[in-house]
Amino acid sequence: MLDLMKLARQMQGISQHLSQEAIAAQERVAVARRLLAIAALRQSELVANAETWGDRAPFTAAQPTESLQLRAAVAAAPEAHTVLATDGSQISPSHHEIAYCYLINVGRVVLHYGQSRFPLLDSLPEVVYRAEDLYLSRQWGISTEEWMGHRRTVAEAIVLAELGEAVHDSLMASDSGLEPVPVLALVDGSLIYWFLEALPGEARDRILPPILDSWERLRRQNIPLVGYLSASRSGEAMNFLRFAACPYTQPDCQTHCSSGGGSDDRGQADRAPCGSFLPLRDATFWATELEPGQRSPFWRSTASILDLYGEHRVYFCYLNVGPEVARVEVPQWVMADETLCEMALSMVLTQVQKGYGYPVALAEAHNQAVVRGGDRTRFFALLEQEMIRAGLKNVGTSYKEARKRGSIA
Repeated sequence: MLDLMKLARQMQGISQHLSQEAIAAQERVAVARRLLAIAALRQSELVANAETWGDRAPFTAAQPTESLQLRAAVAAAPEAHTVLATDGSQISPSHHEIAYCYLINVGRVVLHYGQSRFPLLDSLPEVVYRAEDLYLSRQWGISTEEWMGHRRTVAEAIVLAELGEAVHDSLMASDSGLEPVPVLALVDGSLIYWFLEALPGEARDRILPPILDSWERLRRQNIPLVGYLSASRSGEAMNFLRFAACPYTQPDCQTHCSSGGGSDDRGQADRAPCGSFLPLRDATFWATELEPGQRSPFWRSTASILDLYGEHRVYFCYLNVGPEVARVEVPQWVMADETLCEMALSMVLTQVQKGYGYPVALAEAHNQAVVRGGDRTRFFALLEQEMIRAGLKNVGTSYKEARKRGSIA
């Protein structure tokens, strides 16, 4: 059991540390605001510097595609619109269970507003049990548990594309000559799959292409795709301000600042001439700049993995949804269509309002997908019954698992 008396002694130190951090954060915001004013006057020059010298920098700096002074109001969504969302959960494999397998469960949600149409709220489970599927990733040094997470990401994208095509066909079939109803496809989390950078090429080719193909299917239906990040810890936009803070004519980090100063290394960052406002996060800064219902300028992410995305390269902005400032990501083809992009943002904002601080479609997709303790127990009970029916003997958990489920003391 957790000893709360011992834990309480540490609480005072934590509270003092957080108070000091809050004061330091205000100072960092003030520095960043001054640098933003400088960068707004030299925006074209700094973007050119970022393009030229960005590969020499030990940090990833996004590039603004709109004026840094932009603070755009986002309108509410039209009364009639449709929102799609998927989310996934899983039961991880364990050698101590009655069979070594895992389950991926993808929650599906389709919400129609102002159309008198029934919603869809369900989930699609998939059991993976064949040896060629369970141990495929071992050849690349990737654990089965990690590979299961990657497969879940692919499944979420494919199911979302299937929902988009089904909804588009149903709306076309019921078209009465009125204006087409806008549709939004929502994803929980980032569209930038950073984990792919560390994967071998052969493994990456089994994950990224089906995801991009699913995005292309949404594009053909003219359904904007949006990744919604709550409590984002990204610093890509703030890293652009480091070019404004650089004291050198040429911002060549490897030549002038060999110690680096990456945004995730506080000690090195503080020693770099451009790191005086680090580790300030984008969302923290934009929370001081945006009024509720306003968005920041759009930024082009320069993450190296996006070189493989083609026309699906990711852009992002920060949107003040009221309770927080969220990071909103869209593919390039959504960003290129101003009307489509603004409509997508308006539906995102309306979703957050309907969900009292978080998009209701994403919350419902999570609720449909999540696998609780009781579900896990019933899953393995069902599997045990099927194995016994098939004539298998000695079906049961390991002694270790059996002992963990109960205490002798």
